[in-house]
Amino acid sequence: MASIRKGDQVKVIAGKDKGVEGKVIAVLSDSDRVIVEGVNRVKKHRRATQAGAEGGIITAEAPIHVSNVMLVVDVDGEKTTTRVGYRRDKVEKTRPDGSTYEAERSVRIAAKTGKEI
Repeated sequence: MASIRKGDQVKVIAGKDKGVEGKVIAVLSDSDRVIVEGVNRVKKHRRATQAGAEGGIITAEAPIHVSNVMLVVDVDGEKTTTRVGYRRDKVEKTRPDGSTYEAERSVRIAAKTGKEI
């Protein structure tokens, strides 16, 4: 589920908003859902509260399943959808006493291009 993260540009590939692109606002990892800007908008009836929140009918984005979205990357000036892959890079790390050691770090990459996301 860590393939799609907050701030990623995604395209909806299934459902009533198929084809719409938007930015991920939130990731709900416990239910495998994401909230995408401008996608799956629903009307909610909200009661006015003493705290100052106005009542009425508001429009908000509802979560959609992560399997219904696909990551969008920029390839040579064109936007294209891709799967997310991972690559392990070797890095030098420093201990508090000043000594160094070699470790690995996981990096998200676009499966189509092989470039880091």
